[in-house]
Amino acid sequence: MGDIRRILVTGASGQIGSELTPRLRELYGKENVIASDLRKPVSDDGPFEMLDVTDAKQLDEIVVDHEIDSIVHLAALLSASGEQRPNVAWHVNIDGLYNVLEVARNRKLRRVFNPSSIAVFGPETPREKTPQETVTKPRTIYGITKVTGELLGNYYYQKWGVDVRGIRFPGVISNVSPPGGGTTDYAVEIFYEAIKNRRYTCFLKPDSILPMIYMPDCLRSIVELLEADLSRLKHHTDFNLRALSFSPIQLVAEIKRHIPDLVVEYKPDYRQAIADSWPMSLNDSAAREEWEWRPTFDLQTMVKDMLGVLSERHRSGKL
Repeated sequence: MGDIRRILVTGASGQIGSELTPRLRELYGKENVIASDLRKPVSDDGPFEMLDVTDAKQLDEIVVDHEIDSIVHLAALLSASGEQRPNVAWHVNIDGLYNVLEVARNRKLRRVFNPSSIAVFGPETPREKTPQETVTKPRTIYGITKVTGELLGNYYYQKWGVDVRGIRFPGVISNVSPPGGGTTDYAVEIFYEAIKNRRYTCFLKPDSILPMIYMPDCLRSIVELLEADLSRLKHHTDFNLRALSFSPIQLVAEIKRHIPDLVVEYKPDYRQAIADSWPMSLNDSAAREEWEWRPTFDLQTMVKDMLGVLSERHRSGKL
């Protein structure tokens, strides 16, 4: 596909990486996608390297040894986890990215994908239909690292021609990977608790609307941007992406259509302040125009699919 031949995926054992890696192997060939992380993946379905992305020498050796031409850089600490360990979040998210960009520049790699996040926004940002070009003054260390990452990626593109691309992902909902320490994790946890216990305590207020994306759409967006024609891209590292927007109470109402006896309590914690600084919806006209992005799942179809997959896993004793 396209001009990409050999891909290194960092953070391959994480929420997105654990599902993106198999998808990339379907598209590019099992032996052409090298997974890497600090912990081994659950399934051993292809080449894997133990990698600490803050180790520049180790990263460079893996790129050379495997003849890598593109990196999908997913290794990072997320928002809630980052607030607990801000020094570690900076070290991993910034020093790790710097190492990736440097090896891409020095080894003349074809492409780097580095995801950004809605965490780049802050209280001064318009919360409804957040523009592509707007104020980015985050209040979390995770958001600060993501703004820095966007700027670094653009710098490497403008100064050295390193083809760095990224998406400002909303909360990612998966029926495979467990929550990974994000502020939007309630939208994953609630499905597990609804099926297993019929009860959930939500750490956000019931009316906290946040943008989300279902994992199949998330994976597809990464592949589509990786393969997009560079000549069409006016933006590079900071695409807004719109798929779903809902509040906990809206999600609960949709789940209760399938599980009527679900009981939900609301006990907001420190993550509420983070959520209150993020957008409720995004304007993603740039992604739609420059690489023809279109979401597939809405709230109803996402909930039906999530419950179907997880309920079957629960019946088989695997949940």
